[in-house]
Amino acid sequence: MAQPGDGRSIGVFDSGVGGLTVLAELRRRLPQEPTVYLGDNARTPYGPRPADEVRRFTLESVDWLLSQDVKLLVLACNTATARALDDVRGRSDVPVVGVVRPGAVAAAAATRSRHVGVIATVGTVDSGAYPAAIVEADPATDVVQLACPELVPMAEAGILDGRRAESVLRAYLEPMLAADPAMDTLLLGCTHYPLLRGPIERIVGDRVAVVDSAFTTALAVEDLLDALGARAPRAPRDEASMHRVATTGDVNAFMTVAERLFGERLPQVEAIEIGVVAPLPVD
Repeated sequence: MAQPGDGRSIGVFDSGVGGLTVLAELRRRLPQEPTVYLGDNARTPYGPRPADEVRRFTLESVDWLLSQDVKLLVLACNTATARALDDVRGRSDVPVVGVVRPGAVAAAAATRSRHVGVIATVGTVDSGAYPAAIVEADPATDVVQLACPELVPMAEAGILDGRRAESVLRAYLEPMLAADPAMDTLLLGCTHYPLLRGPIERIVGDRVAVVDSAFTTALAVEDLLDALGARAPRAPRDEASMHRVATTGDVNAFMTVAERLFGERLPQVEAIEIGVVAPLPVD
C-alpha cells in the first residue's frame, strides 16, 4: 500500500500515445511526482477489439507497470477503463484511477443546455460507460454518443492537423452537431482525441465547449494522493531521472508524436515486449 511521503512512481497506461495528454497534465500539476508511462502501441487501437481481448491486453500491461513498483495506477485509456477497470482493481494492490468518471464529471459541469455529445472509440461507445457516468453526475442530461474509429490510427500516425485531419473530423462532427442543435458540450471520450483538439474546436465553434478527462483525472490523482498521505517528498530532483516512458511499438514513431507534447523534456523512450501482437478483428 502507498505510504506517507511515498517517493515511488505513478504508473500511467494507455493503448498508445493518447495517454500522454494525461501524463502531461499530471506532470504539470504534480511536478514533484515521478512517473512511468506505458503505451501498448504494438496492439493499438483497442477500440475495435473484443472486450475480452481489451481486458487481457490491459491486464498484461498493468502487470508490467505493477512490476515497476508503482504506488498508484492511472488507466489513461478510455477503452481500457470502460472494459477493464474492475478487473484491474481486482488485480492491483495499489489504488487505480480511470479516466471515464473524471471526464464525465467535467462534461456535466460544463454544459448549460444539458445536451452533451461524446465522441469515443467503438469499444467505449459500446460499453455505455460515458452516458451512465454523465447521467450519474446529472440525471437531467441528454447524452449522444458517436464512435469515431478513424481518429486513433490518425493520431498514432501523427496526423494531428491539416486537410486530412479536418476532412475526417468534419465527416464525424458536422452531422452530430446538426442532429442536436442544443448540444453545447463535446466530451473527447478518448485520450488520443485532445491531440486533435485544434481542428475539433475550429469545427464545433465557440458555442460548444470541448472538454476532456486529462485535467480532471490529474485532479483526481492529486486528491487521492493527499487522502492517502502519499505525495512524493519535495526534495529537489533531477527531472530526467524522475520519469520513464516505454512502448511496445516502434520507438521512433512514438517519439514523433510524443515530442509535440514534451519537446526536450521527453525522457528516453524504452522498447519493451508484452504478450503477442494480435491482428485487429475484421468487420
